[in-house]
Amino acid sequence: MQELSIRSERFTDSVIRRMTRICDEYGAINLSQGFPDDAPPVELTNRLAEVAADGPHQYAVTWGAENFRNALAKKFKNFSGITIDPQSEVLVTCGSTEAMIAAVMTVCNPGDRVAVFSPFYENYGADAILCGAEAIYVPMRPPSFDFDADALEKAFASGAKALILCNPSNPSGKVFSLAELETIARLAEKYDAFVITDEVYEHIVFEPYQHIYFASLPGMFERTIMCGSLSKTYHITGWRLGYIIAPTSVVERAKKVHDFLTVGAASPLQEAATIGLEFADSYYTDLRTHYTEKRDFFLSGLDKLGIKHTNPQGAYYVLVDISEFGYESDMDFCIDLAQKVGVGAVPGSAFFNEEENRYIRLHFAKSEKMLSKALQRLASLPERLGQRNPS
Repeated sequence: MQELSIRSERFTDSVIRRMTRICDEYGAINLSQGFPDDAPPVELTNRLAEVAADGPHQYAVTWGAENFRNALAKKFKNFSGITIDPQSEVLVTCGSTEAMIAAVMTVCNPGDRVAVFSPFYENYGADAILCGAEAIYVPMRPPSFDFDADALEKAFASGAKALILCNPSNPSGKVFSLAELETIARLAEKYDAFVITDEVYEHIVFEPYQHIYFASLPGMFERTIMCGSLSKTYHITGWRLGYIIAPTSVVERAKKVHDFLTVGAASPLQEAATIGLEFADSYYTDLRTHYTEKRDFFLSGLDKLGIKHTNPQGAYYVLVDISEFGYESDMDFCIDLAQKVGVGAVPGSAFFNEEENRYIRLHFAKSEKMLSKALQRLASLPERLGQRNPS
């Protein structure tokens, strides 16, 4: 038999989704895969019920239903201050996962280089491989996850055609400051590079931090390919509605990639979700408060248990330091955690290019009742997974 493709051999299945299957196997509380417990806003589900009866049920325009694009452009201007043309600068995709691969395929030729901050969401490495590009990783230093500007410049100087910027960051929860974004902008301009942004957690940011759209920096809209999603903002991860916002020349090229990847996002779901894009600002203020309360509840619970962790500035993930348990493999730790403690996590090594075995990622997008139950189970860590090291 002929060999299968070399590209598909160079990456694994999703470790995150694998951990969900392990959670299911052992009946563990799933704090691994980042989908929320919260129901979608009732306005969306009521509208979806109407659409189920009345339609649309056929293809929308390949690059997105017009009313959806119009609403998205209006919302983006409200929060970023940028006026965009919904006809030529917006592309609706099947989730931000498709938006990211379409963006990388639009920018990169085989053999090109893409800079990626590490730790990183696991899809980015696979996206580069599927495009025939080479990922160049720029380390962010825990626990604050700042980066060395010289290391970033070295990546650009080595020929990186684009940088992938996740802000707020998954898995670290870092929110990039204005000064950091300005450093990135200066280097992108100096080396004539694109910046592909993943901003799916744009509305989940904790005080005193603020989300700044990279495209809003002076001169950066023309260099930015923004990838976003409705999944986390409206609790509809299964609806798979994402988008690209970029200059016309980029979107026109990305449309062709998208057309042959998926044809188009589901038209009934676009119709139902449009109402969410038209929510008042108070919705997003309440969302921020909602996740701040979850974060504070869960992190204070970890503190009471004496479990060391990072302090996320945005998104809904926390990295827990497991080095004191003495495991050589963070994957082995996560399997034991699911089987013996009943809590699901993702091994941190799935997110780092560097040799890193001391972190696991948990998420707190669960009800307080479920988080309480998870904390109760985590209290048994020392007895179930061995005594902690004296250090």
